[in-house]
Amino acid sequence: MTNQLRSIFSILFSTIVFLVGNGLLGMLIPVRAHIAGFSEVIIGLIGSAYFVGFFVGCFLGPRLIARAGHSRTFAVAAGIATATALMQSMSLNEFVWIVTRAAFGVGAACLYMVIESWLNDRATNATRGRIFSAYITTNLTGLIIGQALFMSNGASSFTLFNLAAIFYALCLIPVGLTRQPQPKPLELPKLRPMRLFTVSPVGMAGCIAVGLANSATWTFAPIYAHSLGLHRGLLSLFMIVFTLGGALVQLPLGRLSDFTDRRYIIAGIGVTSAAVAVALYWFGAMSHTVTLVLIALFGVACLPLYGMSVAQVNDRLPREDFVEASASLLLINSLASIAGPVIASVVTQSFGLPALFLYTAAIHSGLAVYAVSRIATQAPAPQALHDDYVAVPVQSSPVAIELDPRGGAPA
Repeated sequence: MTNQLRSIFSILFSTIVFLVGNGLLGMLIPVRAHIAGFSEVIIGLIGSAYFVGFFVGCFLGPRLIARAGHSRTFAVAAGIATATALMQSMSLNEFVWIVTRAAFGVGAACLYMVIESWLNDRATNATRGRIFSAYITTNLTGLIIGQALFMSNGASSFTLFNLAAIFYALCLIPVGLTRQPQPKPLELPKLRPMRLFTVSPVGMAGCIAVGLANSATWTFAPIYAHSLGLHRGLLSLFMIVFTLGGALVQLPLGRLSDFTDRRYIIAGIGVTSAAVAVALYWFGAMSHTVTLVLIALFGVACLPLYGMSVAQVNDRLPREDFVEASASLLLINSLASIAGPVIASVVTQSFGLPALFLYTAAIHSGLAVYAVSRIATQAPAPQALHDDYVAVPVQSSPVAIELDPRGGAPA
């Protein structure tokens, strides 16, 4: 396995460098927009623009890769990321930021596709799980390092945009020097989301809830923290504990769900997330310590929901349908993520930034009620189809689904 990891080291290294820039820019854009006086609605549109671009990129990426190959597509995507970061440092125009963020989303989707298809090409059924775990660890590590780098300079300076652009440019080097052969051309699975709603309504509802709530949280939580006086180091810590909290609990909670009806866990996630969100609304401004503790608990509560929802759907399908089902869930989640920041922007502009958490509480409460109603009326998934829980990356393209060990041939 050591030789296997060594063979993909350059791919993973490019991934972590790219995600350092993502972690930094994901915090910087909403905070800088807030400092510049952009309205909540405009900031919501900027957040949604990324998901629009990512959605488009998931369909454009395979065509670009088929035309130009993986290495050239990676170079194009990294070039788009670098250029958009620099353009945002040069202009505070609202329209420019919306367009550049959408362009960045297209580039990010293409880049994830190249990385994940390369990793999938190198994986075998024996090594798929460990490579997938290494990818998840790399994904999380890069994101947190980027969030920590936010404290290196003031948000109103152009320096942090330039720093993100540097990381986007540097991620080209490991892939550019790799000796790994080009993967096979991409073939995305069929997308049949309506079929999944009849198979697992709760899993489908969970993916929609994640899109509506989490995309809004990633967009507006840094602004909320900034409005409370958390600057630089404390603001970095705010987002780090949120991200890390969700990552640390995902696998233990998943293992617990392997021994019960996952709908109970999904309902519990909904109730807990709503309760912590309401606590953030009422007590988040009490002190910086209370804010950090509550946002960490919020990450623990809400971030595992997507992986749990995917597992719930897979429990009701034969294993050979896993890739198609997960790709369809990603599609639905992406569409909900486009709507989330826009809806949240209307709520926060009307009722203040703390109302972000009332918005997420409403979504998670609705999910909990729906999950309980389905538990009362529908039998649990057949035990024969019950597969082990697998953690999912913070962000990925449909190609990552084939890297997931549940998508391989049964043992």
